[in-house]
Amino acid sequence: MTKKGVPLAKLPDNQTWNEFFEHQSQAAKDPRLQQFYQVGVIAEDTPLSKVEFVALDFETTGLDIEKDGIISIGLIPFTLQRIYCKQSKHWLVKPRKKLNEDSVIIHGITHSDLSDAPDLKRILDEVLEALAGKIVVVHYQYIERQFFSRALMERIGEGILFPMVDTLAIESVVQQQLVSGWWNKLRGKKPASVRLGTSRTRYNLPSYQPHHALVDAIATAELLQAQILHHYSPETPIKDLWL
Repeated sequence: MTKKGVPLAKLPDNQTWNEFFEHQSQAAKDPRLQQFYQVGVIAEDTPLSKVEFVALDFETTGLDIEKDGIISIGLIPFTLQRIYCKQSKHWLVKPRKKLNEDSVIIHGITHSDLSDAPDLKRILDEVLEALAGKIVVVHYQYIERQFFSRALMERIGEGILFPMVDTLAIESVVQQQLVSGWWNKLRGKKPASVRLGTSRTRYNLPSYQPHHALVDAIATAELLQAQILHHYSPETPIKDLWL
């Protein structure tokens, strides 16, 4: 729970993702959520080489789920071998929260940009259809997981939860391993930054302008491909990466 009692999106203890989806396909009240859960989730032992991913990124009015909301959504489907740019999607979303001046400086989305934007509820069918049956990939799962669930709770009275692969979490593990050991501790060596742009640089990926939802989604997809190439096998089961 958050400090004001907002429930955090979290898989119940002792329940697998397949069990959760099966339960939610019956328990969800909104027909759009029912349909989303009925599509199901892949088996946990599916190798990464067989997984259909979709990279997802939000821009928000700020970073507090109790005070801020989603203003932009970008997503793009991909596999380990290919990124499907023609199937990418990007929406501006009218927030129910006030724009934060500091966040406007970061993402550049202004009140005038959002004047004709739809509410998330109007595009929910399209968003869920693009995510259904795929494994969602994000960079820092707190933002996409908590903001999406909270936004739906406000609009349809129930949240949403699905497995995610978090490239920030993967990179955090990699960087911790690089500085482990008594010698590195003696030298005071600390893990490197795991921000999206900095992480991409370590894999010789090109530099993109940050804080555009679709561009960041593409950047996240490319980063996961590189991380798996360097640190995993294509036969690694998805259960080793998803959260």
